[in-house]
Amino acid sequence: QVQLVESGGGLVQAGGSLRLSCAASGRTFSMYTMGWFRQAPDKGREFVAAIWWSSSNTYYADSVKGRFTISGDNAKNTVYLQMNSLKPEDTAVYYCAGSVIAAVTQSGAYDYWGQGTQVTVSS
Repeated sequence: QVQLVESGGGLVQAGGSLRLSCAASGRTFSMYTMGWFRQAPDKGREFVAAIWWSSSNTYYADSVKGRFTISGDNAKNTVYLQMNSLKPEDTAVYYCAGSVIAAVTQSGAYDYWGQGTQVTVSS
């Protein structure tokens, strides 16, 4: 009932910026939490950031705090991830996810996932 589509990935130089978008469609009113996760080669899926629609509370992994900003546009049913001061270690496939509960960091608590968008940061 909910579909998520990520966009905005690409190749960027270290120190540069990139903005990812996640467009939600379907029964979007059922979503309480929207989050971003990432997965690098040979690594597990890692929490990046999350936002609660009702309160606009935001949460960040320590590794990205101060560099990344998550935001949402309710009218457009779209969540964004602004990534600044990018580092080579940020290279990964980034996934948008949605949860019907007040989930934050646990991937298993999310109900819907996008297909991912590749972010590559060159040194």
